Amino acid sequence: MKQLNKEYLNLLLKSGVHTFQNDSPINFFNIHKKNENEREIEQKKGLNKIKSINELLLALEAYNNPLKTTANKLVFYDGNIKSKIMFIGEAPGKEEDESGKPFVGKAGQLLNKMLEAINLNRNEIYITNVIPWRPPNNRTPSEKEIIEFLPFLQKQIEIIKPKYMFLLGATAAKAILSTPLSLSKLRGKWHNYKSINMTNTINVLASYHPAYLLRSPQFKKEAWVDLKMLREKLNNEN
Repeated sequence: MKQLNKEYLNLLLKSGVHTFQNDSPINFFNIHKKNENEREIEQKKGLNKIKSINELLLALEAYNNPLKTTANKLVFYDGNIKSKIMFIGEAPGKEEDESGKPFVGKAGQLLNKMLEAINLNRNEIYITNVIPWRPPNNRTPSEKEIIEFLPFLQKQIEIIKPKYMFLLGATAAKAILSTPLSLSKLRGKWHNYKSINMTNTINVLASYHPAYLLRSPQFKKEAWVDLKMLREKLNNEN
């Protein structure tokens, strides 16, 4: 038998495999990792060529992912693609999965009220999610899924070029701000987001997801503080 990766051979032996049809067993783990890396490289190459939201939509529609097989519809964005304000949530829920639009269920209705409270409406902002397909049973997206779809989200940000981003929930906050800190430590203060493909720095606020506020209404006061911080920034521009 030719020289093998000792760790891989030990793994096979511990699993009960003692004979091989090939005198040099193939390390499928390494092949899988290699294919993953190649896919990521090709994906990034393709994304670099994308210049519009419609082109990005087509790229997502053609993208294969396990979530796509369990979801009904791709949920991409809603609102104004020329807006300077971007709201980013976690992932579609049941109602969003059925309609193909983000934030249309009870959480979306609360978001509409939150926007109205600071004199904004959905036609004035751009709304999207970290994950474009609904995870089964509305589960929280895994770290692997967040990392996989992050390039698509970053491309959206590069195309829209918002001046302000409002992150709804811990998943969006950790994805965009690249931090393990809890949402309670991130909210209530301004952060900066900078991409290597963008010249301008984006002002970022993190706050509670409307779905969480429906379950825990005691945090609505803190969310209101965050919304007022955004309104104050907008007022100072005028």
